Amino acid sequence: MSQRGESGTQGDDVRSDCHVAIESRTSGGLQVEVTSKVEAFYGTSIRETIEDVLGTLGAEHARVSVDDKGALPFVLEARIEAAARRAGVQLKGDARPECTVSRSRAGRDRLRRSRLYLPGNEPKFMVNAGLHGPDGVILDLEDSVHPGEKDSARILVRNALRCVDFAGAERMVRINQLPLGLEDLEILVPESPDLILIPKVEDPGQMRQVQAHIEQVQHECGGSDPIWLMPILESALGIENAYAIAAATDTVVAVTIGLEDYTADLGVVKTSDGAESLYARMRLVNAARAARVQAIDSVYGDVGDMDGLRAWGERSRAMGFDGMGCIHPRQIGPIHEAFAPSAAEIERALRIVAAFEEAGAKGLSVVSLGTRMIDPPVVLRAQHIVALARQTGLLPEAQQ
Repeated sequence: MSQRGESGTQGDDVRSDCHVAIESRTSGGLQVEVTSKVEAFYGTSIRETIEDVLGTLGAEHARVSVDDKGALPFVLEARIEAAARRAGVQLKGDARPECTVSRSRAGRDRLRRSRLYLPGNEPKFMVNAGLHGPDGVILDLEDSVHPGEKDSARILVRNALRCVDFAGAERMVRINQLPLGLEDLEILVPESPDLILIPKVEDPGQMRQVQAHIEQVQHECGGSDPIWLMPILESALGIENAYAIAAATDTVVAVTIGLEDYTADLGVVKTSDGAESLYARMRLVNAARAARVQAIDSVYGDVGDMDGLRAWGERSRAMGFDGMGCIHPRQIGPIHEAFAPSAAEIERALRIVAAFEEAGAKGLSVVSLGTRMIDPPVVLRAQHIVALARQTGLLPEAQQ
């Protein structure tokens, strides 16, 4: 009995994607039909990719139709594999494409001012995401993916991690809420993403469960690189357990908040000034600092309100956050500006650091700037500002 499986998207407005339909058969070999505006240039290549992927999967008999809308090879390969699995083809394994991008590891304390959410089943947003200059990109498998498309999105995200150059942005993946997220990890951990975001965390045991599953998959696939974790707190209970969650494992490098779900849990309306979430955000910052990890704010949902975004970002930095999320590339620049120290801050910090170093060179234990004594916490804060200015390119790197 034949079975039909489909993957991808159709329609006149589709770009950088394709629709693949596969009908499994018991005999007859492969029958391939391709529709593409660029068939004259790439039709042969598309057919070869279909045959290669199905050959790798061990599918010898199937009727395949592809409606191509400019899909890159990694997208076409993902759609073919997903459709084959849905068609019930007896597969020998998977069809991961050759890895074509370098995988330099992201540091534990790297800049995380901005993280750009990319729907995990929309390849058109992935290809050029790094050109916008975010500190991180999030390939999202949770809220932006329809429940019926989770399996297809996992394969597409896996292939993107192997084939898309994100221009130095930290490669993040938001998995689904547990326990479904454990299935995501089984496919994605072998690709060594830099960081995993875990949604709707309420208990430190969830973080330990994720870490244990990552280690298990790494043991099976031979991986060893650390994969950082960022829990997302989205409920009153999650906020109350913020420190325990942030300190649950030594792979947690940051903790963030999801304000849409949090305010819904409280039964209040999310506002542009954030008064209703002030307690939660301050508690998260305090918990993150106590656990020695970064505090990352939520997204600002109105992509057309640049003034509101800047004001939110400036308040966020003043509260102690290290960065925030964004849902559109146009938000990246204002966020980076909001989380950068001002020229006046940098100038004062440089003077304080210089005074501290001069006092140390003279063997003095007391640091003064003009007529004012400088306490150690003030020096530490100034050193942090100088380091941040160097990281963001506002000051040249210190000479060794």
